[in-house]
Amino acid sequence: MLQGSIVTIGEILIEIMATTRGQGFREAQPLVGPFPSGAPAIFIDQVGKLGHPAAIVSAVGDDDFGFLNLDRLRRDGVDVSAVAIHAGAATGSAFVRYRPDGGNRDFVFNMRDSAAGRIGATPEAHAVLATAGHLHVMGSGLPVPAVFNMVRNALPAIKARGGTVSFDPNMRKEILERADGKAAFDMVLAAADYFLPSGEELQLVTGEADESRAVAKLLAAGVREIVLKRGATGASHFDRNGRTDAPGFAVDEIDPTGAGDSFGAAFIVCRLMGKSPAEALRYANAAGARTVTVQGPMEGTSTFAELDAFMARAANGAQA
Repeated sequence: MLQGSIVTIGEILIEIMATTRGQGFREAQPLVGPFPSGAPAIFIDQVGKLGHPAAIVSAVGDDDFGFLNLDRLRRDGVDVSAVAIHAGAATGSAFVRYRPDGGNRDFVFNMRDSAAGRIGATPEAHAVLATAGHLHVMGSGLPVPAVFNMVRNALPAIKARGGTVSFDPNMRKEILERADGKAAFDMVLAAADYFLPSGEELQLVTGEADESRAVAKLLAAGVREIVLKRGATGASHFDRNGRTDAPGFAVDEIDPTGAGDSFGAAFIVCRLMGKSPAEALRYANAAGARTVTVQGPMEGTSTFAELDAFMARAANGAQA
């Protein structure tokens, strides 16, 4: 398998969280943060924490929030040479508040008008992508023209030199209903070796309500491995050799943001290291579970040593 960095392209944000539950942000309330965030950034931070070469193509503002993110990513082993720093632009942000039921959240994003909306194909981005052995694509970034163009240009080059591609759809239904959004999605899916949907996304992208038919459809289309994320209950892996299931870990959930991104990163790193699907799922479930036990999207990303200790406690019957 081609050796090289795992690279992703997409937004870097700071996240600020309300400490009270309620509906949105229409009254003053206490807040906690800022936390480094952004789905691609969380993913690549987890890759770096696991010791695999990692890089991200992105943009931040020339402000404390941008430098907070850059410091965290560098500390965890991520190459940030292709993260542009835009003077006069604000780093992207997300304000988050849980609703009273505790399961749903309200967000206020500043993406389009922030540095995250200025991600571009800089010389540094070209240099990072030229050395990539694996590209991880987040569907949330595909509607951004510059991100889509970089992904479109990088896919054939990475595949031609023996690299691999993973795809986390992470895309709203409304985008898939647009012709250009569907075309972008289909382009990435056609190149994907690893596809990492959640349960509802599997039905959304295939049009099949039956899980078995949906999986068969994707495998027939050329996807090598499908990893179906099932949240707290675990995950399933499908390929042409069959199916592997792995249960989740029982934890006290504090903050679910970033769990799927950490899960995906751990799975991809493990598979690129040559670990079996069953072992990769186990580490991925542990990474996702450990993430939710800490407040802040990146605060629970893990090293292999931390994941091994986490799983050992679970095996001994302790609350992981």
